Amino acid sequence: MILAAIQTPELFADLLLIFLVSVPVAFFCLRLKLPLLVGLMLTGILIGPYGLGLIKELEAIEILAEIGVALLLFTIGIEFSLARLNEMKRLVILGGGLQVVLTIAATAGTAILFGRELRQAVFFGFLIALSSTAIVLKTYSERREIDAPHGRAGIGILLFQDISIVLMMLFVPVLGGKGDTSLLSVLWSLGGSFLALALIVAAAWVLIPRFLKLVVGLRSPEVFVLAVILLSLGTAWITSQFGLSLALGAFIAGLVISESEFSHQITADILPFRDVFNSIFFVSIGLLLSIPALWENISTVGLLVVSLFIGKALIIWAVIRLMRFPQRVAVMTALGLAQIGEFSFVLAKAGRAVDLLPDIDYQSFLAASIITMAATPFFIAAAPRIGYLFQRVLPERGPEPEDESGDIHLTSSGGLTNHVIIVGYGLNGRNLARVLRAVTVPYTILELNPKVVQKAKKKGEKINFGDATRRELLSHARIDEAYALVLAISDPSSARRTVRIARQINPDLYIVVRTRYVTEITELLQLGANEVIPEEFETSIEIFSRVLQRYGVARQVIEQQINAIRKQGYEMLRSPSAVAQIEMANLNAALHAAATETIVIGEGAAAVGKNLGELNLRSETGVTIIAVIKDNETTVNPGADFTVRLNDSLVLLGESEKIDLARRLLLRSTPHGPEGA
Repeated sequence: MILAAIQTPELFADLLLIFLVSVPVAFFCLRLKLPLLVGLMLTGILIGPYGLGLIKELEAIEILAEIGVALLLFTIGIEFSLARLNEMKRLVILGGGLQVVLTIAATAGTAILFGRELRQAVFFGFLIALSSTAIVLKTYSERREIDAPHGRAGIGILLFQDISIVLMMLFVPVLGGKGDTSLLSVLWSLGGSFLALALIVAAAWVLIPRFLKLVVGLRSPEVFVLAVILLSLGTAWITSQFGLSLALGAFIAGLVISESEFSHQITADILPFRDVFNSIFFVSIGLLLSIPALWENISTVGLLVVSLFIGKALIIWAVIRLMRFPQRVAVMTALGLAQIGEFSFVLAKAGRAVDLLPDIDYQSFLAASIITMAATPFFIAAAPRIGYLFQRVLPERGPEPEDESGDIHLTSSGGLTNHVIIVGYGLNGRNLARVLRAVTVPYTILELNPKVVQKAKKKGEKINFGDATRRELLSHARIDEAYALVLAISDPSSARRTVRIARQINPDLYIVVRTRYVTEITELLQLGANEVIPEEFETSIEIFSRVLQRYGVARQVIEQQINAIRKQGYEMLRSPSAVAQIEMANLNAALHAAATETIVIGEGAAAVGKNLGELNLRSETGVTIIAVIKDNETTVNPGADFTVRLNDSLVLLGESEKIDLARRLLLRSTPHGPEGA
């Protein structure tokens, strides 16, 4: 009776239904090589109020979706740093400001031409100026393009859009002419919001690190996870109370935590929550789409989608070009941000309340917005190819590399020869340039960030602004005369294209590529790279080498194991089919063979007074004496005539079982004494 009286809460049933439907839909989408985001949106359309009508708690689902966006921005903030944000301030303020202002102006002007009032036309500009932070960052993150030039440009513009939301929300009542809202009150509220933002950043910078240290001191993983969620969502809620977006507050919290030593653990702990809530967000977008309304206004929606996408993309392309980015980067950024943002839905609801958006316009706007959002992953995937096409068709007017007349090895025509071309002047590029300069090896650098180029040139660095994916720029850097090309960039698409072009120009070039993930090795090698160095694989080698050092394993033994792991590991990574052929038992045997042991020759041991040739230990047991220690003096790799004395410490190298046999032979008792220890 009691169990029968218990009813399942509608929100619980809705969530269960979302997961039940989204898993098979996502499965089929992935099998068809469609983006996962599209599958999640289709799930929302299918079970939403305009589809089968199975979802009841729409408002609760929207709240969970906002949590997903906040957690996404929180993890993006952790991956950032204040130093990187400071480098992007010009892009955020100038680039983002130009994009928002130009989009509002262009949209308002077009709407006025079609007979709309000025106040309504400006409001339409607000709606179209915003892009989808969640979809763009999620897609860039999955494609590992957050650190690519177009990824940084996109993030800079998105950050300004999130900040401008507060101004737009304050102006909606003014445009609608409702209430006693005045321009003065709007400016007052705006000033208060930005003052609050400054105070929130300052407080977070002071309080969050101290709070985390207190929580870590409790040594409770559960409390740690709860504290992290409290910090991310709490900061987001505080910013929302001052008219700012939840996403902006979460990003601030992540940015502050990025400077702490706990950032990696926090990212690992928060990722499962982020992915679940983020999936709910994409489903919630599909819940908004009315198929009947779309069908009734299909021509209007289609025209709106095309004009909106093309117009917004052109504005963003022009802004990025004004920021002196190459043609390719401008096109890729424009294609990535040419959709409508999720916060535009909130603005649309506010506009309906003050008669700025009629019902028929509202339905058409929702349909067009969701279509552009669903199309975004496809456009981002196609962006590299489209970018390269525009790069060939439209002339590049950015600064070209200058001749390196001060280099060391020059041809008769005054150009570089037998040099190294470094692409990218990040940490890896700077370190490589420093070493090459120290050993007098000629080199030149290509970098896409104009400010980085200017700063490095002032310090006398041999660096030029240039996009290495352009054949003419590689030729200008005399790649046909170069000895090596080193790619130290965080842009997988550009790396692949550069390797292909470089190999076509110079078949004898030695190409080294730094990449973040082992999954990129095979394709880069097929394109012509000689060496591909994945950061995650090399990090694993560094980890086990340090562990072996702590156990006192000899340095040369560690080096042997590093070489063995690299050889076997890279063979497996380069040829996936070879994984099955290389048994893990062989790898374990190699590690097992790395055993070393130090024994002390005691009184009465059979080895006392004999030289190593007489002991013949390697032939008898397969074990080698790699060093002898006596009175704080070490003899490395002793010869066959080396005589073993009482209390000598012998360092043995070999397999564990064979070392045990060698130990018994060396320490066995002679007829005149007991066995030594």
